[in-house]
Amino acid sequence: MFSLKHGVALGACALGLLPAASAHAADAQSAQVREEIVVIAPVDRPAGQTLTTIDQSKFADSPAFSIGQVLQYSPGVAIKQGNGPRDVGISIRGSNARNGFGVRNIQVFEDGFPVTQPDGLSRTDLTDPHAYGGIDVYRGPSSALFGNYATGGAVNFRTRAGADVDGVEVGTDAGKFGYVNGYLLAGHKFDQFEYSFFVSHVRGDGHISTGDFDTTTVNLSASYTLTSNDKLTFKFINNDLNTHLAIRQSLNQYRLNPYQEGCEVAAGAAPGCGTVNLFVNGFSGATIAQTSAQAGLGRNDRRTVAGARWEHTFEGGANWRTQFVYDVKDIKQPTGATSAVGATPSFTVNSDVTIDGHLFGLPAKHFAGGFFSFADLNGTTYNVMPGGNATIGALTASTYGSIYNFGARMREQVELGSSWNAVLGLGLERSELKARNTTYRYTGTAPTVTALDATRHFFNVAPEAALFYTPDDAWQLRARVSTGYGIPQPGNLFVTPAGVSGNNLDLNTQSNVGLDIGADWTPVPELKFAVAGFYEFFKNEFVTQSPGAGLLNYTYNAPKSEHRGVELVGEWRPFEGLTATLSYTFNDQIYKSYVERLSSGTQFASFDRGGNKTPGVEPHNVSARLAYDQVSGALAGLGGFVEMNFRDRFYVDNANLVQAPDYTLFNLNIHYVFKVDGGFAKNARLFVEIQNLMDRRYVAGANNVTNSISGTTGAQNPASQILAATGSVYAGPPRSIVAGLKVAF
Repeated sequence: MFSLKHGVALGACALGLLPAASAHAADAQSAQVREEIVVIAPVDRPAGQTLTTIDQSKFADSPAFSIGQVLQYSPGVAIKQGNGPRDVGISIRGSNARNGFGVRNIQVFEDGFPVTQPDGLSRTDLTDPHAYGGIDVYRGPSSALFGNYATGGAVNFRTRAGADVDGVEVGTDAGKFGYVNGYLLAGHKFDQFEYSFFVSHVRGDGHISTGDFDTTTVNLSASYTLTSNDKLTFKFINNDLNTHLAIRQSLNQYRLNPYQEGCEVAAGAAPGCGTVNLFVNGFSGATIAQTSAQAGLGRNDRRTVAGARWEHTFEGGANWRTQFVYDVKDIKQPTGATSAVGATPSFTVNSDVTIDGHLFGLPAKHFAGGFFSFADLNGTTYNVMPGGNATIGALTASTYGSIYNFGARMREQVELGSSWNAVLGLGLERSELKARNTTYRYTGTAPTVTALDATRHFFNVAPEAALFYTPDDAWQLRARVSTGYGIPQPGNLFVTPAGVSGNNLDLNTQSNVGLDIGADWTPVPELKFAVAGFYEFFKNEFVTQSPGAGLLNYTYNAPKSEHRGVELVGEWRPFEGLTATLSYTFNDQIYKSYVERLSSGTQFASFDRGGNKTPGVEPHNVSARLAYDQVSGALAGLGGFVEMNFRDRFYVDNANLVQAPDYTLFNLNIHYVFKVDGGFAKNARLFVEIQNLMDRRYVAGANNVTNSISGTTGAQNPASQILAATGSVYAGPPRSIVAGLKVAF
């Protein structure tokens, strides 16, 4: 039988910061993890793949308001605030760092079911960390494993198993700014059937003016063992989101009024308030400035995912999996001067076979599979009218069409000797994007209609090779060369660099080739350390930025860029109950070849950005925690931790004139886990946490801002123009206290 020995378990411990244990015990602890992970990857933990597992123990006694607060424990990951309270942008090694909302360039799964739609977009609104038992972060180009949009890697959220819940858990978190999260988790494992059901309702006023929200999430995972060789697994997710949105500020506005207080009405608004110009009649002509509160900006979205998977084990040990997922998002998003309205139903089907066997007489794991995905594109854009409640005005654009992807993946993992394993992987994918964009321009109330058609075909190949060396129980060494690719999204093709609807049809596939070298070291069970170095070469990298307030974000290809860095993660348990953890990322990204063309009036100018830092990427990122939990005696179950998060400053423009400021945040947590004597309850968990202990003002999200030139001379405008450019910044929350109680029955 194929085996990766204890190196896999040691890697899981060091990279995932699992509880301290011997190598053999770590293997046992990893068994459950492997059972979950195998559904998205052709091997349990792909040899050479840099992967971090964040165990539930890291966030079981903390607010875990959003996925961003959990993923900070993984090196290589950076988080930025998106358009909504729990809409966070996840960046792995800089991929997706420049996107204004949601997640792109990273494949996202839940319990092995894809929640990235075929157009490449994932949202984190539908995820509530209270439902999860762990999160797996695959870092680096991974299209040989996961196909399109995996230039940065992948994330798999794992709900808590029914056997782990074994009953019912009810909890409530509450805190400053009217925040309340009530949730219920139920699960059980029977002889043939296992289920885990989660529901939560979250609401709050938000720390920024006009940031109130409420969202409801339902999440069900269930499996039924038909026979000893057949298993069915079902998945259902539904999320309803209603939130008001503040207007993103310029850096100057942020410094004056970070939480946008006194911004109810544009006339007489406090300094630093953002406004948006709306057509008075909803069509054209005169405009009026409105604050977010006046206009009623926000999002009203629904996302539903339903999936099923059948697994069959043949007598010889081969495993055959077939999986189907239906995924639909329905949006109403008046986020600025216009409102996006539409639905995107989609489906994905894949089937694959994994066989333990031999290759040239050596033990090997063979994998081969095929897949197909399809999305029906339906989107319209309307002007927002003044008067409140995001009143819809004239239709300004519509996009209808489809996108499909199909292909195959193959993989050989070979045991070369007692300590050596090798991997060869290959992914092939064919995509077609077909859409019609129709724009409506008004001088009065009668539109001038212009239609633009796009049909693009893409064929991408993703090879991969890796070596995995485990000389003993203390060391694991790995090296990997891999590739990733991603095609444009339909909306990218129809927004010009001026930020308006038009022809942007020349976008090409972005691709990257990455080299990973890493080592995990566990000299004793109480000390775990891992390091990874990466160097990635991008071609035609997608970069998205804003041309100004009230305009649409546009995307372009940067011909050549390089991403390189180092990731460190460690855990030390000097004595029972005390744990120190550290996660550090160095990320250096530069344009190697990119000439930016800017225009203003009759002036045109070109600027060579080669050698400049790519905007949106934090060079240094540090998370550290010191925790203590009393494990025995009268105070058993009492614990706490203090944690620190440092985010370095980063450029927000291609000319590297302006940087978003760095910041350091501290959180302080005290928690108590106690058994309940008598009654139906098993135990209870109570916590109190002070977040942003030092009350630091900081930028939680800053979108890229385009540079500009003088309409008179053609010279590049100075940094003052970037500092005054709106549509970029959201401030993070000030100091707040959150308390929570969870009771298990």
